[in-house]
Amino acid sequence: MEMLDTVLFVLSLSLKIFTLYFAAVAVFALRRRKRFPRSAPQTRFAVVVAARNEEAVIGNLVCSVLSQEYPEALRDVYVVPNNCTDFTEAAAAAAGAEIIHCLGPVSSKGDALHQAFAQLLPKGYDAFLVFDADNVLAPDYLSRMNDAFASGAQVCKSRTRAQNPTASGVAGCYGLYNVIFDLIWNRARAACGLSAKLVGTGFGFRREVLEHLGGWNTSTIAEDAEFAAQCAGAGYRVCWVPDALNYDEEPNCFRLSLRQRKRWCSGVMQVAKQEVGRLWRTGVPRPALRWDITMFLLAPFTQAASGLLLLLGILAGVLTGDATGLVVALCSLGLYCVGGMALGVLLCLLGGYGLQGMTKTIVLFPVFMASWLPLQVISLFRDTKQWYAVAHNGQGAPIAR
Repeated sequence: MEMLDTVLFVLSLSLKIFTLYFAAVAVFALRRRKRFPRSAPQTRFAVVVAARNEEAVIGNLVCSVLSQEYPEALRDVYVVPNNCTDFTEAAAAAAGAEIIHCLGPVSSKGDALHQAFAQLLPKGYDAFLVFDADNVLAPDYLSRMNDAFASGAQVCKSRTRAQNPTASGVAGCYGLYNVIFDLIWNRARAACGLSAKLVGTGFGFRREVLEHLGGWNTSTIAEDAEFAAQCAGAGYRVCWVPDALNYDEEPNCFRLSLRQRKRWCSGVMQVAKQEVGRLWRTGVPRPALRWDITMFLLAPFTQAASGLLLLLGILAGVLTGDATGLVVALCSLGLYCVGGMALGVLLCLLGGYGLQGMTKTIVLFPVFMASWLPLQVISLFRDTKQWYAVAHNGQGAPIAR
């Protein structure tokens, strides 16, 4: 039992350290955020979309780019079809996108982006924007990102909302998760001078950043988190641009959600193993960025530890016959469910989704959030190295801003 107690103590201590750090940073979300001043259009953008079997949705994204309230001469959209077995390329071209063909083998999204940027860098664009194929942009998206770059930003992350929050409880949970990420995580970091988390979709960077990094060079299945670590290592702060809004079509099936999030967990762990040591071995111009990205990359391991801590705590109660501990655990579970649903209601309101049609989401939200723990534990012992497609149908209509 002494060994078990020692393990529980170590896991508990690491969890407390991470919890205190993230809670301390989250307090800054209460500060009033500063907006980027409006600026005349001056940034020439290349929008880049790596797409695999996205025939159903790619046209919506391309049309939303080409209909931007931004000068036509200052924006182009490129689609990079890779390993497609449908008509993604034809659909993208019909919508008005330019097509970039990969000249070498592609085993990941990072490979496709590597080859695309190798062809785009010589074209003289001021900045590049990267999206997933199922996204749709608000009409003033490019204008808002232009404001940030004109104000001196080098790397930017926009705000993401669910296209289809009422389609299913699962889709709605993704929407609420985005609210947590944006209004608590990214808002807080913007307020205290740290980097927004450059994960998922809807981010951009100046050409000089990519040139400094030697092009797009990622090797993990979490190419976004890997690129974020490379930016931190080079001293680039990721600015949060909440006025630039993109809509993301979310999965409707819980099983598909588990597989997708398992890939995310494994990907971030891969990046942590590859990049954390490198970050601390090299001199970083802005140490605070290095520290924060390290905490972010190690967070999945901490979440896995908390899952193991919970499991070991229950096991200890069973082995010692401590019925009190089991009762406390069950009561805590009940309080968690009630608190999770209350948080779901609050996030619906804060995120602008409202409560209509969100009942299933609110009930499911505690389960959705708790499911991260077993996913992190599984990822700790079973790595995911292959990308799996997430089916999109393009039927989620963007909700009003």
